Amino acid sequence: MTKLRWISVGYMIALLIAASLNYVPGLTDSEGRAFGIFALDIFDDLLHVASAAWAGIAAYLSHRASRAFLFYFGILYLADGVLGLVTGSGYLDMGIINYGIQSLPFGFKILANLPHIGLGGIALLSSLLFGKETQ
Repeated sequence: MTKLRWISVGYMIALLIAASLNYVPGLTDSEGRAFGIFALDIFDDLLHVASAAWAGIAAYLSHRASRAFLFYFGILYLADGVLGLVTGSGYLDMGIINYGIQSLPFGFKILANLPHIGLGGIALLSSLLFGKETQ
C-alpha cells in the first residue's frame, strides 16, 4: 500500500474516534462539550462517520482514490475550520446557517476549529506531497 492509502486509513480511524467522543463516558462535561471545548451533535457525528467511510473506501480502492479523498477532504475541512475561526461557525455541520456569526473569544475559536484546520491542512498537504508516489 502507498503512503496515501495508509494516511487515508489513519483518517478513517481518527474520524471514527471523533464520531465516538460523545459516547465515551468521561470525555464530555455536564454541558455535553467534548474536552470542555466543543459540543458535538448528531450532525457532527454523521459528518465524521460519512467522512470516515469515504476515507476507508478510498484507501481500499486505490492510491488515486486516496489522493482524491485527501485533496477534497482537505479543502472542505480546512475551509470549514478557517470559516469557524473567522465567524465562530463552520459550514460542514450547518453551523453558519443555524447559528450565524458568533461572538466568541478568539482563544476558544482557535481550540474549537484547530481539529478541522489541522486535519484539513495535513490531508491537503499529504495529497500534494505524496500524490506522484509510484503505486
